[in-house]
Amino acid sequence: MKANLDLTVHAFGAMFVVLAATTLCGRLARLIRQPTVVGEMVAGVLLGPSFFGAVAPGLQHHLFNTNVKSVLYVLSMIGLTFYMFLVGTEVDHGTLDRRTTRRAGVLAVSGIVPSFALGAGSAFIFYHTLSRPDVSRWNFMLFLGGALSITAFPMLARILEERGITRTPLGGLTLVAAAIDDAAAWGVLAVVVAVASAGGPADVALTIGGAAAFALVMLTVGTRLLTVFARSVERDGTLRREKMAIVLLLVLAAGYFTEEIGIFTVFGGFITGLAMPDRPMLRRELRTRLTDVNSILLLPVFFAYSGLNTRLGGLDSWTMAAMLLLVVAVAVVGKYGGCLLGARSQGTSWRQASAIGGLMNARGLMILIFINISMSYDLVSSETFSILVIAAIVTTAMALPVYRVSMPDWLEENERAAARAPAADVETVPAASRGGSLVVGNEVSPTSA
Repeated sequence: MKANLDLTVHAFGAMFVVLAATTLCGRLARLIRQPTVVGEMVAGVLLGPSFFGAVAPGLQHHLFNTNVKSVLYVLSMIGLTFYMFLVGTEVDHGTLDRRTTRRAGVLAVSGIVPSFALGAGSAFIFYHTLSRPDVSRWNFMLFLGGALSITAFPMLARILEERGITRTPLGGLTLVAAAIDDAAAWGVLAVVVAVASAGGPADVALTIGGAAAFALVMLTVGTRLLTVFARSVERDGTLRREKMAIVLLLVLAAGYFTEEIGIFTVFGGFITGLAMPDRPMLRRELRTRLTDVNSILLLPVFFAYSGLNTRLGGLDSWTMAAMLLLVVAVAVVGKYGGCLLGARSQGTSWRQASAIGGLMNARGLMILIFINISMSYDLVSSETFSILVIAAIVTTAMALPVYRVSMPDWLEENERAAARAPAADVETVPAASRGGSLVVGNEVSPTSA
């Protein structure tokens, strides 16, 4: 009992420090016109051994000892599972017109293929420098290629919403492409984890088959049952306590199942979110009940946990410094360059294409989830983990400056004007957004930069 009490006290102290640090750094990030998530990511690194541990090693170890880190890990996994559930609920289920779907698909592929190819190629060449010796070259290539293919879809949606261009042709195109990018990257991670956790080809097939069956059942039978559930919520006029408990139980059960079959809890949360019916009231209630505690308390714990595993001291050699520069360069060239050319091929101006590339290049929280999952399966060395954390911070911090340089106020206003055009000129279609429909033009009329 005394040991449990001591652990509780230490965990509360650690969470106090985490919440204070992430809140302060998030506020400072906003003051310099950066997304809050950039400050929270930096706060996690500052709390780790490279900064806090260097200044006050005794206190850092006391606050974040092995037992406390285990508690933080569990809390962060709960937070991530519900975070991905909310991300899933924010993806609208309507169908886009063929032209918009094709254009978004081209843009997504333009971001995925170069990023994956450059990442996998770098992993192949520098396998002995970057990879753990017990990870196969093929699996490490899949891991690094997939990690660099990620786009921070939820953060991108928030930036577009804050700029007031979610419902513009540029905003709609970028959001749908980012959703496709992330779906592909999660698919790669599912294969990587399945290979790492399974004993042979049959086990890999069983794991992937189980995940596919789970997704199929949830998105068909599950969606129909949840539609009945949503109608009941609408009749009540609110999400009652017992019905909220049902949602929580469903997410936890889905996370447990996907973890048991060898994928990861976040996949269960995300698929459950996708299965939720497209009902505004239900979405609003879920966001109201889950967002604050999850984003203010539990997700910062995840940033801290990532930071505690980031050891910049391992990057002090010329070799590791060169690897860091290489990975950041590959990440930027593959995603920003690929999306720039892909958007340009769709008829956008160079300025618009650069803005899209800058936003798609942000990796934010999503790559941290990706690499933390991989680390939990011993797929990545501590040096490579640290390199990718720095790459996540750099590419995320680049997003808004690149966007603002590419899209001055007058051009951004032209985008809004395109969204306000008469109904005959644009078509309103549901797409991936934060709770509404996107206005995506049948024809993009690029504005000359």
